[in-house]
Amino acid sequence: MKMSYIVAIDGPAGAGKGTITKLVAKDMGLVSIDTGMLYRCHALAVLKNNISITNEKEVVDILEKIDIDLRNNDNKQLVFLNGEDVTNQIRTPEVSSIVSQTSTFPKVREKITQLERKIGYKWLKEGKNIIMEGRDITTVVFPDAKVKIYLDATPIERAKRRCRQNKKNGINQSFEEVLQSIMARDKNDMNKAVGALKKAPDAIYVDSSKSSVNKTKHKIIRIIKQKTNEGKRSVRNDNYKKNIKSNR
Repeated sequence: MKMSYIVAIDGPAGAGKGTITKLVAKDMGLVSIDTGMLYRCHALAVLKNNISITNEKEVVDILEKIDIDLRNNDNKQLVFLNGEDVTNQIRTPEVSSIVSQTSTFPKVREKITQLERKIGYKWLKEGKNIIMEGRDITTVVFPDAKVKIYLDATPIERAKRRCRQNKKNGINQSFEEVLQSIMARDKNDMNKAVGALKKAPDAIYVDSSKSSVNKTKHKIIRIIKQKTNEGKRSVRNDNYKKNIKSNR
């Protein structure tokens, strides 16, 4: 019986994890899970409820009072907060500026990690292969994932990408502001006491700075096929088809 597997992708903000994950998922028929949307949804709830990000108790307690749900619609992942589609709201500069701080508290990470695992195992039980991206998926959430990848890019390249994304979403923010925000985010993410951003020892490093989205996508697909033997199965199937044709 074929076993389902998890592809875990970590990396800094703006490295292209979300874009690449969705494209790989579409090409390989994997279920895509953007865990960053869960943390951003929580940060949005903190803002909506006028909670100070320094008030650890209230930042943690709000998780017990809200409902966060991820849904897939035509290969697009949507996030709902208490039944409301907030997919665009979680990408605003206001949310981006606090999500690193709100996700720092150990209890917040513990609760959202539980939610991530719940979502992941739900799909695995249904026989689906999943691809999940975030900051600590390879090190904390699913350390036993079949495939582990650390996707990276230079801060300048990541800032350029985020600016393009902001413009597309109607968000007006200068390049300098975005770059400073990303660098501050990196420092915070890499120095967290719990769930810090780091490359797992057995994760494969992929630098997308000078690669197109398409090239990066195909590189990661090759890695997944090698790690899961999908590539070998494909070769065997091709040989099998050739043998059938030659014996006709």
